[in-house]
Amino acid sequence: MLKQKHERSRGILHVPATDPMTGHRRYLPSPDLAPFVEHYWSFAHDFDAPQLTETLPFPAVYLIFEHGEALVAGVQRRKFSRVLEGSVRVRAVKFRPGGFRPFIAAPVSTLTGKTVALTDLFGTRHAALVTRVLAERDDQSAFAAIEDFLRECAPLPSAELTLIGDIAAKIASDRTITRVEQIVALFGIGLRKLQRLCDDYVGVGPKWMIQRYRLHEAAVRIAQDATKAWTAIALDLGYADQAHFIRDFRRVVGSSPAEYARRMHPAG
Repeated sequence: MLKQKHERSRGILHVPATDPMTGHRRYLPSPDLAPFVEHYWSFAHDFDAPQLTETLPFPAVYLIFEHGEALVAGVQRRKFSRVLEGSVRVRAVKFRPGGFRPFIAAPVSTLTGKTVALTDLFGTRHAALVTRVLAERDDQSAFAAIEDFLRECAPLPSAELTLIGDIAAKIASDRTITRVEQIVALFGIGLRKLQRLCDDYVGVGPKWMIQRYRLHEAAVRIAQDATKAWTAIALDLGYADQAHFIRDFRRVVGSSPAEYARRMHPAG
């Protein structure tokens, strides 16, 4: 049985730090698939009224089962916005940065900004998988079917996969990483090799990864504390000045940090 993952999700905009996502559950993969899969997630909720949901992109590929089909979503460069209404039932796989590369015979960058049918990538013989995953009443059975499919693809770990995984983890967890040159120095890898590795395995460059994780962190901090000065956040996340931080935040999130804070803390 898969274990549930309880740490709070990141990247979901306009959700207060103390407000859980009703109907949203995440599960850790089986050990043999952990080098490739970050987690599985499901969402099931009945909406009385339409609700807008927005998420910041991660440097990750997703396999999404919904509305009678399965889609592979490459890394999306822009914020994802969707209006949820009625009965919504979704099950999905979030691959680790680089984790989808062993499943396909092409650079992951060929999927960047795209969404393609699972059957287009892996063949129509997997159409039955889609029906089974969406028909299963419980998440455990559904994700067991997905894991069987992933194992059937026979992905193989590699030194490159381990390296790009370590690089992505470092960027995600270390807020002192603000420049690509730091990754080059820390991992002893040439800049061009790093860029080729990111293109092949992740689908986006290292600079994009650094910026996105910084903006994820900024959104979390604003959700936690609307009074925190933008200058302090900007400097802590490695921006040269507050104006640069505000421009990046507005371009990706769609509002300034101050506007986002007012929405998150309307009484503040």
